[in-house]
Amino acid sequence: MDKMTLWQQMIAIIKTDVTPATGCTEPIALAYAAATAARELGETVRFIDARVSANLMKNGMGVTVPGTGTPGLYIAAAVGALGGDASAGLQVLKQLTPDVVEMGKKYVADGKVTVSVEDDTPHVLYAEAVVYGENHRVRVIITDDHTNIVYMEKDGKVLRDDRTEVGGGEDPKLTFLHNLTLADIVDFAEHVPLADIEFLAEAERLNDRLSQEGLSGRYGLKIGYTLQQMVDKGLLSDDLSHRIQIRTVAASDARMGGAAFPAMTNSGSGNQGIAATEPVTVVADFLKASPEKRLRALALSSMVAIYAHGYLPKLSAFCATVTASMGAAAGMAWLLAEKEPLAVIEKALATMSGAIVGMVCDGAANSCSMKVSASVHAACEAVLLALYDVRVAGTDGLVADSAEECLRNVGLLASRGMQQTDEEVLKIMLQKNKSVR
Repeated sequence: MDKMTLWQQMIAIIKTDVTPATGCTEPIALAYAAATAARELGETVRFIDARVSANLMKNGMGVTVPGTGTPGLYIAAAVGALGGDASAGLQVLKQLTPDVVEMGKKYVADGKVTVSVEDDTPHVLYAEAVVYGENHRVRVIITDDHTNIVYMEKDGKVLRDDRTEVGGGEDPKLTFLHNLTLADIVDFAEHVPLADIEFLAEAERLNDRLSQEGLSGRYGLKIGYTLQQMVDKGLLSDDLSHRIQIRTVAASDARMGGAAFPAMTNSGSGNQGIAATEPVTVVADFLKASPEKRLRALALSSMVAIYAHGYLPKLSAFCATVTASMGAAAGMAWLLAEKEPLAVIEKALATMSGAIVGMVCDGAANSCSMKVSASVHAACEAVLLALYDVRVAGTDGLVADSAEECLRNVGLLASRGMQQTDEEVLKIMLQKNKSVR
């Protein structure tokens, strides 16, 4: 494949995988299905019945739905059906009104919304919404991607059926990603025409806006805000590492705490988008980098995050802010390295593979910001060590000699080694806080 064709495919993938979303993408997927069904219904929604995969249930149970102040899939389905914008994709809830939110909460309280796990599906990402009116019924199914509607029927009549059999051959996108090398991605970021990646400036703008909102101290666990208070009081130093940690985790605080501002996602996740971009923004600010260097570093971080995520399942027990932070590590290393940035990137990714890999995803919630904090801290530490020629050796654990093999090994751990973990996490979440008799 010639270089220009290679670059154009990478640009197309980034444009697909780096998109804005208001709120955590798992409950938003259900809200989008419900909004689409309600639009097709053509009359007042009376009842909503939702079914989701176990992984989507796990990721949607505890996270605050933007504009509602309420966590969970019930409210997401309710406000999606009652006032969601079905034409807005992952920003389906961006125009919620107080009246819709109040009505949605009443629907939930009155038992007009049900949500259950769909056991009979091979899709790890599955959201189904059935909305009922006085005279009609519409069913919408999403699989594999948060806005990928594969089935729709109204009153038993099939309007759309794009369902495919799981395991029918590898996705062409994954085949492309698995044939890339880090050298290919670095070459792309360094030499692709700047006009082709200017759209990534929006990723910096959106995620940095979320960071500023999180620093107000009004959202989630207020980790970014609290750490900044510690810096102001002299309990923590105002160094590059803490700036990266504070500004990145503040964006996650705001997103998970229900701020009504979009995040620029990566690989279907707002936290992954934040983890892949905000550290690069902070380092670029620290270095007073030129607009061109900022864009090229963002292109590198975004593409490496997508590349690393290409070895993972869509949803799993593996916290993918780790692989997103590997993207950030690449972008930060490229900005900070005085020579041979590729070698520094490879060292940093190897060290990350031997450090924080294996952090468990126990569903989307305010505590996700803690995982973002840990991931970007590990990324920064790995980059700084790599600048001094320090890396974890390829003889250690999951770590291999090449960074590409490190990422493949991480993917094997997530996709094969953590399946039972995933099942046990969901079981614990569904059973916790129940009185023991």
